[in-house]
Amino acid sequence: MHIGMKVHHPDHGVGTVKSISEHLADIRFDSGLQTIAPEHSDLQPAEAQADLSGLTQPLSTLIAETVSVMVRELGLERDDTIVARLAARWQGGSLLLRPTDASLQSKEVPLEIFFHKIVMMRNNLRVLEQKINAHPQLSDAEKIELQQYISRCYGSMTTFNILFKEKEDQF
Repeated sequence: MHIGMKVHHPDHGVGTVKSISEHLADIRFDSGLQTIAPEHSDLQPAEAQADLSGLTQPLSTLIAETVSVMVRELGLERDDTIVARLAARWQGGSLLLRPTDASLQSKEVPLEIFFHKIVMMRNNLRVLEQKINAHPQLSDAEKIELQQYISRCYGSMTTFNILFKEKEDQF
């Protein structure tokens, strides 16, 4: 326990530790300041805690490394190696969309751009999936229902697996 820490008491609710002595702590609850013996009161942390004792790097470095890992884990990083993951036969190629009506103009898209858009869709679906799973107001049944739509999107995207050189990069 430390000064400023948010704690939960079974009777008083959530409060903030204001001072600590050897056996007592002054905690400010909505009902007012209470002096409590933490060892005998079933106090619990009311927020996530991290113990960083022995930290041997600047806090800014720790935060930067943590953010970098989170961006990578959530698939939000900008991947400059997209072209390298294209199957060799598609590199430098283009996608040509030709309408049935000859009076309408065709659309040609370089495969690198098309591929990048597919990868970004996959990354955005991953983020959406994370947000659904973490949403505090959705029931488990609602989360499962929304997850099914995301699964169907992934299923539709398997059409593009021929563009990937490595099997593990496929949908």
